[in-house]
Amino acid sequence: MPSIADQLSGLLGDAFASIELPRELGRVTPSTKSGTAPFQCNGAMPAAKQAKRNPREIAQAILDAIAGSEMIASADVAGPGFINLTPAQTVFEARARDIAGDDRAGAITTDAPRKILIDFGGPNVAKPMHVGHLRSSVLGDSLQRLFRFRGDEVLSDIHLGDWGLQMGHLITELREEQPDLVYYDADFAGDYPSEPPVDIEDLARLYPLASQKAKADEARLAVSRAATAELQSGRVGYLALLRHFINVSIAALKKDFGDLGVHFDLWKGESDVDPLIADMVADFKERGVAELSEGAWIIRVDEESDKKELAPLILVTSGGASLYGTTDLATILDRKANFDPDLTLYVVDSAQGNHFQQVFRAAQKAGLADAAALDHVNFGSVNGTDGKRLRTRDGGTFRLADLISSAIERADQRLKEAGLAENMDEDEHAAVARMVGLAAIKFADLQNYRTTNYVFDLDRFTSFEGKTGPYLLYAAVRVKSLLRKAADQNVVSGEINPVAAEERDLVLALDAFGSAVETSCENRAPNTLCDHAFGLAQAFSKFYAACPILGAQDDATKASRLALAAATLKQLELCLDLLGMEAPDRM
Repeated sequence: MPSIADQLSGLLGDAFASIELPRELGRVTPSTKSGTAPFQCNGAMPAAKQAKRNPREIAQAILDAIAGSEMIASADVAGPGFINLTPAQTVFEARARDIAGDDRAGAITTDAPRKILIDFGGPNVAKPMHVGHLRSSVLGDSLQRLFRFRGDEVLSDIHLGDWGLQMGHLITELREEQPDLVYYDADFAGDYPSEPPVDIEDLARLYPLASQKAKADEARLAVSRAATAELQSGRVGYLALLRHFINVSIAALKKDFGDLGVHFDLWKGESDVDPLIADMVADFKERGVAELSEGAWIIRVDEESDKKELAPLILVTSGGASLYGTTDLATILDRKANFDPDLTLYVVDSAQGNHFQQVFRAAQKAGLADAAALDHVNFGSVNGTDGKRLRTRDGGTFRLADLISSAIERADQRLKEAGLAENMDEDEHAAVARMVGLAAIKFADLQNYRTTNYVFDLDRFTSFEGKTGPYLLYAAVRVKSLLRKAADQNVVSGEINPVAAEERDLVLALDAFGSAVETSCENRAPNTLCDHAFGLAQAFSKFYAACPILGAQDDATKASRLALAAATLKQLELCLDLLGMEAPDRM
């Protein structure tokens, strides 16, 4: 069943059409002012410009056209021509019962499903995940959940950074420490060891060491660049080392992402498309997409309408190496061949805006993708209380694993301070603290529109009061407790008959779920769903306070209100799941 707003939009669309005005002027939206009718239509004002008539006169004509409709309890004209609408009781009843009986809690699936690929712009091999990876991980995960729920076919790819200069740094620094490794013997023709010569801690140590040396010494940098070029040219020993580096890194990353509750369909990296690059570059040269400039092959992507200069994309350097833009184009080619997405979303921070503008334009110029098929889902930074990017106390990079541990530890403290989760064994208590901690950091991130920066405040995020993840979890737990008590008292759900104002307000909150999902997908921003979940929890709290459920005076009211509570829990848990969160059964 369509939402109430959509049902009313159909009714008013017919009314506008009946007086020979565009049907879309009948769009109905929830009212923005409290104390007024729950819905409004503002179409009379733009209609007045088109028809050259007084907007109040048009609004009254619409009211005359819908007079007698069984969907409307009352309607009036306000101000310059706003149409205020209150649905009939039967509309509230039908919609509430539909939501209660629907596994999707009232949200419909899209009638135009697409194939969507989500690129998480993943971490680089050999580098531990840090707080900068939080937003891409949490945002990308919520988006893949939202689009799948909407009915799209979704494929998610971590897209590891495993093919650039950092690989040359690792290869050469390891050679300095262990020069006798067989991987460095250019004449070796046997099988390379199956066990890696390094672990993740070695990689985390070797990379920054080599990077620091290269920054201080041009000769050292040249050594890493030469090794990178040899790797990309197919030196077998270096490729074997790369595979070890990747496998060791993926094992560590799977633990970090698993701790965060984020999962991918593909664990591909830049190196996976290297076999495509030579033919792709040759094709670009032959078709004139690429041109030679100062020894390098480039793709010019600037346009006359640009307000600032956009540098060409470097396809192949004068030294023969491919860069990030090259592998990004080869990745688009690979994805087109193997998945053929209608839309690819790159969930990467705002600092990479110019890079993706270059890549997208180059892809369009080469005929790999249309402009609308590639979208940079950019986002801001996570900052400390000083307004700068979040750092450790000694100024170092804040590792994501440490951030998660801190959130769970603080959540555990909050549970104890609030007297929650007391009658549990150690394992259950730890599981609840984990859910609360993850909900705290995920909701804190997702409730902001993605392009904004925000200040990381763990004390505020882990509070059970206010607009926080823990508050939403507690709201769900409270409904679960109510349903258990009802079962103990043999009270069962029945047909919903929302009579009290707080009951109807809760139905209206439930009714907005589908719109919140759709808007979150359109904007690639789950903050709309966060707002909906919080509003739903607040509406239930007001309903719970004003409308006794198990203490209602008659069985029909008990059954109706219990069904409304159960519908709220179903939708709230769906919201939590779409945001990558989970509520415990009790606290």
